[in-house]
Amino acid sequence: MNNLTSYVVQTCQTLEQLPLWELQRVADAIWEAYQRDATIFVCGNGGSAATASHFACDLSKWTINPQARRVRAIALTDNVPLITAWSNDQEYADVFVEQLQALYRDGDIIIAISGSGNSANVVRAIEWGNRVGAVTIGITGRDGGRLYRIAKIGLHVKNNFMPLIEDIHSIVCHALAVNLGRQIEASLQPVILQAKAVGGQQ
Repeated sequence: MNNLTSYVVQTCQTLEQLPLWELQRVADAIWEAYQRDATIFVCGNGGSAATASHFACDLSKWTINPQARRVRAIALTDNVPLITAWSNDQEYADVFVEQLQALYRDGDIIIAISGSGNSANVVRAIEWGNRVGAVTIGITGRDGGRLYRIAKIGLHVKNNFMPLIEDIHSIVCHALAVNLGRQIEASLQPVILQAKAVGGQQ
């Protein structure tokens, strides 16, 4: 088995081990956030920062339905001037929590993505979220780290190789965005059917 084949096989094996009940808990929390018109904040570092930005993009755009309210989703990784300002003037560990203190509203949801589960800035964001009563979610890898232990809802990818962890995180985020879009569409069906029935009676 060559290196490429081995990598693909390991990726499939890791995905098969994903705890689907944890994934469902995350999906339920996101759906409930949408129903109450809450904002979904996402953060991460390095490759996980890219995943956070991609996830917020998909939550915002992939889920659009012309007959439904749009999803509120913000990646705390996207404002580079603000991130560098907080890093320079204070410390890098505060780049996410300082943004949350300005943007968070009661009932919002905070999703932190970290392969190690130990990045200080995502841990602080979740700790702060827990203190103010936010719905907090930690998407992790390796042994889960502190993030998995303190988040109210956790999703743990059981692998120690960072590229594989990040691959599964990306798949998970795509699955969650697609699922939310389909839930929004399904929620409109009774309204559409009722409108058709009323129209047919006229």
